Amino acid sequence: MATLQADYATPETERTPVVKLYLAIGLIVFAALMLVGVLMRAAQGASLSSIGPALFYQLMTLHGAGMVGTAGLAALAVNWYFLSRYVRLNPRVFLGALILSLVAVAMIVGAIMIGKFAAGWTFLYPLPANPLGQWGTGAALFFVAGLLVLGVAFLLVYLDMGLAIVRRYGSIARALGLPMLFGLERVDSAHPPTVVASAMVLIVNVAGIAAGAVVLVMTMLHLVFPALAPDALLMKNLIYFFGHVFINATIYSAVIAVYEILPLYARRPWKVSRPFLAAWLAVTLMVLAVYPHHLLMDFALPAWMAVMGQILSYTSGIPVLVVTAFGGLMLIYRSGIRWDAASSLLVLGLFGWAVGIVPAVIDGMISVNLVMHNTQWVPGHFHFYLLIGVVPMVLGFASYLGSNGEQGQTGRLGVGVFAVGAVLLCLTFLVSGANSVPRRFAVHEEAWQWLGNLGALSGGLVLIGTLMIALPILMRLPRARLSAV
Repeated sequence: MATLQADYATPETERTPVVKLYLAIGLIVFAALMLVGVLMRAAQGASLSSIGPALFYQLMTLHGAGMVGTAGLAALAVNWYFLSRYVRLNPRVFLGALILSLVAVAMIVGAIMIGKFAAGWTFLYPLPANPLGQWGTGAALFFVAGLLVLGVAFLLVYLDMGLAIVRRYGSIARALGLPMLFGLERVDSAHPPTVVASAMVLIVNVAGIAAGAVVLVMTMLHLVFPALAPDALLMKNLIYFFGHVFINATIYSAVIAVYEILPLYARRPWKVSRPFLAAWLAVTLMVLAVYPHHLLMDFALPAWMAVMGQILSYTSGIPVLVVTAFGGLMLIYRSGIRWDAASSLLVLGLFGWAVGIVPAVIDGMISVNLVMHNTQWVPGHFHFYLLIGVVPMVLGFASYLGSNGEQGQTGRLGVGVFAVGAVLLCLTFLVSGANSVPRRFAVHEEAWQWLGNLGALSGGLVLIGTLMIALPILMRLPRARLSAV
């Protein structure tokens, strides 16, 4: 079995350099965008009055697009690195995707900071074409085209991953474990969870990015030919299908680090079972169908879609979350696990993923959604998922691979500072939402400003913790040998 796996695996010497590039760039960009977030919260708290509304919305667009894109690329690196242990991937394709991504970043940053594009990372139609003098058509085109180039980069990697999986396992369905789930084959407990998760991500995110490409092209056509006005409800469906699927695929890619690294610390294997396979199949279908919960206020939407989105809002995160969180707890229970920066970050990521579903489900309730969806409750639950879920998983991956988890006292202390700051930051958003503080507002009423100031302080702690974790990794990364896994 080990020989067969080695025959298909990508050689360590081929995958290490490109993974180092992804890690180094990702860590630096994460820190820079965290600083942008701190500046925004300070502006909302009126402690940084030099940021006017125009610049605030540019920074909001930069922070949103940058964090989603960077998290997606970092999680893709997690996925690619571990999947390459089981199938033969092409490092040149992965490097080419990074180069394309950097081109996309240059286009997006240029559109925002030079062209002053400030319509938010979701580029909701028809806002890009109605700037009220704040930006030009060229800036909107560059922003949208940058997102399109980024999508092409992802699709190239997914094409390589899909072909490699089919060569190794015969089909995406077999990689997902469907024959074992439905009794057509015996359950192989050694079937890699990474392969199952990768198959799920391929299915959903290829569909999501394809929908994103359609709406991006339609947006570009409308910018060039204003008379060509697509249906607004169709555009919104496509945008939120793309956005929701993409960020969920990011979470499910990042959790692969938990499946691969945590068993090494616990010295116990993560075994595949029928409940595990059933959970991943269920979430594959649910992620594709749950997005209408973003459109509950769009009364022209067919009622059955709103009902579907409502029901799946309560259930979509449960299957994989249960098997992963429960499996992770059982894995480390009485295992004598060694707690260092990497293992602590991975468990923190599981906590953020598990707890983040609570405010998300609350917001999915129609009676709550009516009054709270356009408040800071939404960035609260989103930051719980991304900041306390995905980011620690990526940092744990970087910590383990970059330095075998041995970062000394600085790294371990950094995890504590990061965790305290991240939880406080998310709470400032949630408390603000519960008090009806609107989201996407550059200027806040005096009664709300203390929450903005507390958010800026909390964000500062997050940034400090991130630097304490990331700087030792960056210093060791050039000479690191990523052969521990």
